Amino acid sequence: MRYGAIDTGSNAVRLLIADIIDNDGKISFKKNTLIRVPLRLGDDAFLHQHISDKKADDLVKTMSAFKNLMDVYRVEDYMACATSAMREAKNGPEIIKRIQEEANLNLEIVQGEREANIIYASHTNVNLDENKNYLYIDVGGGSTELTVFSDGELLAAQSFNIGTIRILDNQDKDETWKEMNEFIRQHTRRFKTLYGVGTGGNINKLFKLSELKDDEALSYSKLKSLYSYLSSYSLKDRINVLKLNQDRADVIIPACEIYTTVMKWANIKNIYVPSIGMADGIIQTLIEKNLSK
Repeated sequence: MRYGAIDTGSNAVRLLIADIIDNDGKISFKKNTLIRVPLRLGDDAFLHQHISDKKADDLVKTMSAFKNLMDVYRVEDYMACATSAMREAKNGPEIIKRIQEEANLNLEIVQGEREANIIYASHTNVNLDENKNYLYIDVGGGSTELTVFSDGELLAAQSFNIGTIRILDNQDKDETWKEMNEFIRQHTRRFKTLYGVGTGGNINKLFKLSELKDDEALSYSKLKSLYSYLSSYSLKDRINVLKLNQDRADVIIPACEIYTTVMKWANIKNIYVPSIGMADGIIQTLIEKNLSK
């Protein structure tokens, strides 16, 4: 059995096709195919609250390709979610309708709280100590989702309009940073020790650059050092010398700023990076939906 997950983000659009594994009633999944297309919908949405005709056309073509791939892979169920950029684009519903008609694919614009809950759903595939306290930090192009859980129980989740593309476009607002700071203070101050769990493409890349082993945690001081190291290079040299992809080389700097700021506010000294994200959460959400039938 295979499921498909489409994550239509502000920086890139991803398709994850996963094989569903039933091991004596315990359901899990293994990633089969992952495709990423850097459409950068956020550049239009955050500056103009409108997706341009060119990017709308590219999105429809991408969704048609994803639908065809899922058909070829014989995907039995799928879920396609659009997040921050499509939430803010006034022509988002119009584009959703085009995708339904031209690509025969149902794309849903999810609100911030639901996005946070979908990301949190992926925690079942993370090998962490349930007796510890964690703050999930998912940084995207348009928003940052924070989820607090303790003893394996979700305590609070919220989405904030702070993201890498927003920062690059100077569209992040002081009051939103203050709201995020207050959320962190309110929901984490009770914990003597809090660990971070970082998700998203940028923290995965930062972890690879750290050269740590898979089960090691990335320290706050190491992340600050990576930020200083990357910032010492121009954008051009990050691409040509450090060999970062063009659509990663610019957003990785504001991503570092968001992760280090959240860790500082929450007094987090170490963050685990389990290489999961929105698409993994969508697959887990599909598993739970079909199990309940």
